[in-house]
Amino acid sequence: MRVQDDMWNGIPLLHVYEESMDEQSPVVIFLHGFQSAKEHNLHYAYQFVKNGVRVIMPDAELHGARSENLSEMEMNMRFWSIVLNSIKEVSFIYEELKIRGYATTNKIGVAGTSMGGIVASGCLKQYEWIDAAAICMGAPGYVELANWQIDQFEAAGVKLPMMEEEKEAIQESLSNFDITVDIKRFNQRPVMFWHGHKDETVPFHPTYHFYTQLRSYYAEAPERLQFMESPNSGHQVPRSGVLAVTSFLSRHLA
Repeated sequence: MRVQDDMWNGIPLLHVYEESMDEQSPVVIFLHGFQSAKEHNLHYAYQFVKNGVRVIMPDAELHGARSENLSEMEMNMRFWSIVLNSIKEVSFIYEELKIRGYATTNKIGVAGTSMGGIVASGCLKQYEWIDAAAICMGAPGYVELANWQIDQFEAAGVKLPMMEEEKEAIQESLSNFDITVDIKRFNQRPVMFWHGHKDETVPFHPTYHFYTQLRSYYAEAPERLQFMESPNSGHQVPRSGVLAVTSFLSRHLA
């Protein structure tokens, strides 16, 4: 198994693969969480590669090799701009995959944890070329999550440096990437959610509620939609979740 440190279109990333893989091998673009970095999710890559899947793991803007050592508040204020930039950069990575011959007749998946799961949801809204996705501790409802985050800050006594008009502008921008407003964008592609009941960073119930609504849309292909929940887990995916997610995506991309 090779872990190659690379730079594609100005995006630092890890390319994880076996020498025996070729242009027909499926690919997963795996996205890390907020305040994390690409190398922190190599255990996912290990499982994917064992299952014959090539993995591309980029650093998000202001993360990992792209860190600018901003304060926690500065990073929090940039959260949604980082998310939207990551969605754009996923398309850059896809174009580079095509140039390198890794996106021909094979299938391509997108997955991520926390912020990466949120990005994966937005990518499903934007890109039809995604064949399957896994959303771990993510939230497909962008506007709902943004409002919840603002409420959390205000409840903690943190005054956000933005006017009401700015909040409304952010909500309008996020609605363009919010797949909950147009579930047909799923196009019955295989999608797996993982979430812990005790998650205090990205709340469990909104995502699970959306999943219950989504089930009717997948009624003709229920095997393509899965939600794995963990009653005792917080904002961290246990080994059982890692294995389930990598198995689900590998199976549907094979």
